[in-house]
Parts: sequence; structure tokens; C-alpha cells
Amino acid sequence: MGIRTFRADRFRCLVDVDLEFDPRYNLIYGKNASGKTSLLEALAYLGRGKSFRGAPTQSIVQHGEADFVLYGRVAGDSREVGIGVRNGRDSLEIRIDGDPASGVAELAGILPLQVIDPEVHNLVAGGPEQRRRFLDWMVFHVEHEFLGVWRRFRRVLKQRNSLLKRGARARDLDSWDEEFVSLAGQIDVIRRRVLELALPMLEDTATTLLEDEVGLAYHRGWKADLELDAALAGSRERDFQLGSTQVGPHRAELKILANERQARRLVSRGQQKLLASALILGGSEVVQAAIERPLVLLLDDPAAELDRDSLERILAGAIGLGTQLIVTSLDPGIIDFPEPPRTFHVEHGVISRVEDQPGTSARAASDHRE
Repeated sequence: MGIRTFRADRFRCLVDVDLEFDPRYNLIYGKNASGKTSLLEALAYLGRGKSFRGAPTQSIVQHGEADFVLYGRVAGDSREVGIGVRNGRDSLEIRIDGDPASGVAELAGILPLQVIDPEVHNLVAGGPEQRRRFLDWMVFHVEHEFLGVWRRFRRVLKQRNSLLKRGARARDLDSWDEEFVSLAGQIDVIRRRVLELALPMLEDTATTLLEDEVGLAYHRGWKADLELDAALAGSRERDFQLGSTQVGPHRAELKILANERQARRLVSRGQQKLLASALILGGSEVVQAAIERPLVLLLDDPAAELDRDSLERILAGAIGLGTQLIVTSLDPGIIDFPEPPRTFHVEHGVISRVEDQPGTSARAASDHRE
């Protein structure tokens, strides 16, 4: 399972990337700014159709080029599937086994993955959108009807907001509000169904890794004691003032509590990273159980801002999931795997395989190579 081969052309600083990954453990090491994170970004782009760093397309395409191309072969239940992504001046193009795909959701279904990077603490410290995105990533994989409902809801929300911005008459909203309420209710029901399944795993994993009591509280995006149609009516004047809809599932929040206080105000940045990583590991276990196959887990410099004990706890949790791990590090010797990983060295965007001798550690191999 996982990604077997990967090629990248004209993506950031990467040069002639053509790699074959181990199905379990992979280590990529090199100096800062050598291209390690760019490689993980390219891998994640292949599974998501966008950058986990939030980078616009023009900043990813190599200077002087019109586009970039990514290609990988992913091991499925019975066969390998080829997936390709091209993006640039002519917009995003996705192909599955050579045929045009319907959208990025197909990529996510074929190459399900998660990322733990140095900015992962924003899952705890950032705004509600970060946690909604994490929640809906789980929901997308567990409840297949969610995507269609969410897309229809977003179209209605866009139309409603357009009317609000134009200062349309209040009665012009009525027909849109009826569909808005119906779709919003479906989204809330689906999210609650997944959370009922996921909350024990998320809370247990977070409590174990943080070594402190962690709880999660879901707020649906409007007051618990109001039906949504009443909440919309009560918010209509404010909606017109702000030009956007202020209640609904697009305003939902997944609050993270440590010792019954909001975690973003309680824990240090290192603890925030540990807590956010724990939630991603717990969510990954929920998704793996639902899709009945392992994810690909990308860990970008997991040692950053963590003490040795915290790093070991994250790695132990990741290894215990049984995912395909692709890990970057400045120091190849600081990452402990149960068995020797397939190791790659990165320098100035050039990635080369480090051929270990039997029984040779990644550190010894790097010392020998250098």
C-alpha cells in the first residue's frame, strides 16, 4: 500500500526527481533549504491538488517554466494506479491512469495522506477554519455522501452571500434560506455521526501524547437552543451589515480543551505541536479504519521545537498506525525506526538514494556517503 514511485518535474527547486519508496519507512535528510520540504509538498500536492504550505501556483513553478508535473504510482487493493497532476498557466489538470479526473477528490480517494509539519501547531493555535478543515477531512473519508452535500451547500452559501453584498431585498433570501437550512442540517448530522465515532480515539490519543487531560467540544455554527431557520432570521440584519452569512455549518468550531480550558491559551508552542500531532494521528487511525487501508503520513522535520521524549512519542504513535512514513530530518541519526528505512539525501534540490549495507544505520550510511 502507499505510494510506490514518484516523479516531479519543474516543481520548486527539485531536479530530476524519480524515486521509489519503501512501503513502510522512508527517511529524507539534508541541510536547511536543500529541498526536503519541497519534496513533501510535491507528494502532498499529488494527493490533494494543492500546497499544504498555502503557496500559489506561480511560486511553485520553477522560474522561467510554464507549469510543473507530478506523477506517482499508488498501490491499491489489487493493482497499482497511476495518478498525475499538472498545474501552471493553463490551470490544474488531473489524470488517473491516463484519463481525465473529475476533480481533486479523486486524488484524495486514491492517495489518502496527512501531513505533520512545523506549522502543525496552528491546528490548536489557529482559527476555527483550521479545525473545521481537519474535521471535514475525517468526514470526507468516513462518510462518502458528505462531499456532494457540502458542494451543494457551498453553492447556496455563495449565492446567499452574493445577495447580501448586493443589498437585495430580505424576501429575495427566502427561497435560498430553505435550501440552506436543509443542506446545513444534513452536514451537521453527518459531522456529528463521524464525531461520535472519532471523539474517543482523538481524545485518548491526545491525552496519552500530551500526558494531560484533553477534551474536544463540537459547536455546530449556530446556537444549540435555536433551530437554524430561527438563527438565520435573527442574524439577517447583521448578515446584511457584513455582507456574509454569520450562522451555519461553515461557522462550526471544534474546540480543544486541556484541563477544561481552551488549549490555545494554555499550552506552549511545543505542546501545541505535540497536541496537534496527536489529533492528526488519532484522526488518521479513524480514517484508516473507515477506508480499510493505511494512509501515507508525511512528517516534515518532526524534531523541530520538541524535546527528545515528545519526538519519540510522536514517532511511536506514527509507527503504531502502520502507515507508510516519509520523514524529513536535518540529522538522519535522530529518527529511530523499528527497521532500517529507505534513505535519501537531498542537496540543492537533487535527491539521491543512500544505499545502506545490511545492519547499517542511517547515520552511519550518511557518514560513509559524506
